[in-house]
Amino acid sequence: MSFVDPRVVLARHGLRPKHSFGQNFLVASAIVEKIAALCAERPGARVVEIGAGLGTLTSALLGRGAHVVAIERDRELLPVLREELAGDLARGALELVEADAASVDLDALLGEGLGERLGDGERVVAGNLPYQITGRLLEMTIPVAPRITRAVFMVQKEVADRLIAPPAGEAYGQLTVFVQASFAVERALIVRAGCFHPAPRVDSAVVVLRPLVSPRAIETDAFRKVVHAAFGARRKTLRNALAGLAQAPEKRAALEATGIDLGRRGETLSVEEFAALARAIE
Repeated sequence: MSFVDPRVVLARHGLRPKHSFGQNFLVASAIVEKIAALCAERPGARVVEIGAGLGTLTSALLGRGAHVVAIERDRELLPVLREELAGDLARGALELVEADAASVDLDALLGEGLGERLGDGERVVAGNLPYQITGRLLEMTIPVAPRITRAVFMVQKEVADRLIAPPAGEAYGQLTVFVQASFAVERALIVRAGCFHPAPRVDSAVVVLRPLVSPRAIETDAFRKVVHAAFGARRKTLRNALAGLAQAPEKRAALEATGIDLGRRGETLSVEEFAALARAIE
């Protein structure tokens, strides 16, 4: 399908971007095609698109032979999508879901037969994530990691920096640990602010999250508590930061038995070390 500039579509339907919805439409056709290629490497992929907007990426995905389940909460944009992509709706290549992406059931949208094996078709979650709910949407993607081929997200560049950060790096934090526990993360593209209408104040980046065959850590309640405690008191040593979770003598002994120096700060720990501490707390 040929690229249609979102500004043309907005004008055709008498609409303007909504700041309250975090709407910044990608107007660089080459970037759109690169993102579509990252999502659908071959025909037959099932792509759940978070925030279809004016259908710019949706159209590119359909052009690559993907089956797209497009989520959109803006009721003014849904008629636009139905009109602009009427042919794809008619042939069953596109499903439109009116919903807030932060509250959908990704498992259900990804399709039937979800299990340890994906079968022949790729299953992908993709989208330009609104800054206000980026963390929430990333958290929602983690539980479905074993059942997708990859996730491809546009996020603010500072968020991408956090997702790829190494231990002790300036951007390393809770989000890094939780995402890297389940995914190998790659920053595939940097997208400058001028590629959007309207232009945001900061640059963005496209990240590709590929599920690990063997997760580096299982996100248990204890794992979450240890990570939250360690980063909630970044200046404290682990001994002090985890004191509230290990008040019993046997738990303190278990922490010591991990061999991890409790005089370190949490921001220096690898995902595997956080997992070891969580097992000790359990």
